[in-house]
Amino acid sequence: MKRVLSGVQPTGSIHLGNYFGAIQNYVKLQDEHEAFYCVVDLHAITAGGHSPKELEESTRKSAAIYLAAGVSPEKASVFVQSHVAAHSELCWLLNCVSPIGWLEKMIQFKEKARKQGEDVSVGLLDYPVLMAADILLYNADLVPVGEDQRQHLELTRDIAGRFNNLYGGNKWKKRGKNEKSPSGRFRGKDVLIVPEAFTPKSGGRVMSLTDGSAKMSKSNPAEGSRINVLDSPDVIAQKIKRCKTDAIEGMNYDDERPEAKNLLTMYELCTGMSREEVLNECASMRWGEFKPALTEVVVDHLKPIQEKYEEIMNEEGYLDSVLEQGAVRANEVAEKTCADVRDAMGFVHRKSRYM
Repeated sequence: MKRVLSGVQPTGSIHLGNYFGAIQNYVKLQDEHEAFYCVVDLHAITAGGHSPKELEESTRKSAAIYLAAGVSPEKASVFVQSHVAAHSELCWLLNCVSPIGWLEKMIQFKEKARKQGEDVSVGLLDYPVLMAADILLYNADLVPVGEDQRQHLELTRDIAGRFNNLYGGNKWKKRGKNEKSPSGRFRGKDVLIVPEAFTPKSGGRVMSLTDGSAKMSKSNPAEGSRINVLDSPDVIAQKIKRCKTDAIEGMNYDDERPEAKNLLTMYELCTGMSREEVLNECASMRWGEFKPALTEVVVDHLKPIQEKYEEIMNEEGYLDSVLEQGAVRANEVAEKTCADVRDAMGFVHRKSRYM
């Protein structure tokens, strides 16, 4: 089976953009792939000044939402990023082969650096290398990403290619004392597997309720810009009632009507209808009719997830057990990759795992 790896940051609350753009696809992919899904808590502190209490709470909530949405511990390894030390170790090793110019060109870093000024952290600059380490540790064949993360995945591919050129292939084979590496792989091949991206055809980017041309984001200070997976029906109704619309009669997916297109896409995703079916049902509606209809389908879609979430959080020890089981499996795979990287770079082989 091919291997798939992905994760969501535990900053703020998981919203519909995270759910439809990532988590829902986790459920589909776990049936046909060896799946590793992590809560990327190390990424969550790159902006600095986080609340330790909120980080712990949101990490557990995020993992519980994975499970409530249908990710199965029997089919996928669900774990917390910081529970696998190889993420940090491989990040450092890849830092030493990654040109800083590559990182300074990253769009998200440039945008956030402009806002933060002198307070911008080294962690924010290094965020893409840590993301590369996350992906490359598991020799992932497939990485589900939204359109806004494609540049990061391309950088991952570039870093892996650069590392393989510097240390892989015949260079790795010649410096080894035998044919096999510490992990059991044959030397002479690429050390790191270059992954492919997977972007869902629909729902890859669910947009903001206050600006249909901007993605739905946790970092937006306006709470009304997003619908969170754990929002109550009343809160969902209020957010949809107040969301930005236009003055045009009827509903359509026209690119020149970003708010209409976004809300119709939400309706489509929550009902499972095709675009044609949505338009047959909603095209003639006015906003006063459509908003209550959208509220109903969003609430109905999230209700079973919220109920399952409550069950998981109320079952003592269950979530911790799942995360421990996932971390054990993740460590087994990640340490093998890290061992090969260290071996290819010339580090003395470890006879045991130092903790």
